[in-house]
Amino acid sequence: MAAANAKAKKAKPNPRNKKLYDDGMKMRKAVLGAAYVDNSLAGAANDDFMMAFQDITTEYCWGYAWTRPGLSKKSRSMLNLAMLAALNRGPELKLHINGALNNGLTKEEIKEIFLQVAIYCGIPASLDAFKTASGVFKERGI
Repeated sequence: MAAANAKAKKAKPNPRNKKLYDDGMKMRKAVLGAAYVDNSLAGAANDDFMMAFQDITTEYCWGYAWTRPGLSKKSRSMLNLAMLAALNRGPELKLHINGALNNGLTKEEIKEIFLQVAIYCGIPASLDAFKTASGVFKERGI
């Protein structure tokens, strides 16, 4: 019976700083799209373990780092694309290519970022990034 009650309990966001969380949620949805973010939260709704990750991502990544005044959203997207390509984080790179396009980056700018990655991080990392971006462009009709 206790196991059934534990399963029925919904996990809810539990941020440490509500303002950072709210600002982060606004930024996260603006960059990644509300449907993606809502789906991520829904996926964590039955799992306190995963909801804790959603909280920290929204509050600190999106609420603290992404809302700082020092860089534009476009500049942050450029940095993310380079770092994610260098780390060879395909699924996350795909997500952030879409976010970069939402933030105004062009196909040409994304190409230049990944060419820079080729020089400083290696051809294999850049090749994977180009393949991922090509798939996103095809999906979006670009």
